[in-house]
Parts: sequence; C-alpha cells; structure tokens
Amino acid sequence: MSISLEQKPAFKRAYKKLHANQRNAIHAAIRVVLADPTMGQEKKGDLSGVFVYKFDCVGQQFLLAYQWNEIKRVLLAVGPHENFYGDLKR
Repeated sequence: MSISLEQKPAFKRAYKKLHANQRNAIHAAIRVVLADPTMGQEKKGDLSGVFVYKFDCVGQQFLLAYQWNEIKRVLLAVGPHENFYGDLKR
C-alpha cells in the first residue's frame, strides 16, 4: 500500500527558503512522519486534526505540521516555533 504525500503552499514557501543542511533534517522528519504519523502531537481547539512533530534542525527546534489518514499525508507548514501556530491558523 503506497502513501501519497501532498505539500500545501505554506510548506513549500518555507521549505524553499531553507539551506541544504536544514532540508536534510526536514527530510528525516518527513520520513519519520510517513512511517508513523502518530509521532506528532495532535492539537486541540482551532487546530484540531492537525498534528505537530517537533525535531532538531541544525541546533534549533523546528516544528512540522501535518494532517493524515491511512493513505495520505498532507504537509501544512514547517519552521521554528516563533509565530508558527499563528501562521498555521491563517
């Protein structure tokens, strides 16, 4: 069974601004989420249904927001904690 991966525009914008070594850390985080989507913490309230996986990216904590079901993973946003949830709600 193959899992499809979709990237939202907010994720693409943030991803394209990153350096190569940061992208490697994000690729590793995406592989973790693809393998086990329950690794992230489910949010409540306005962001219910959104999971956030926290990981280390070149000495800084980054967050990866995603939604998932059995056959699809949707990458919503990636970046440092500063303004992350405010931007995610938009």
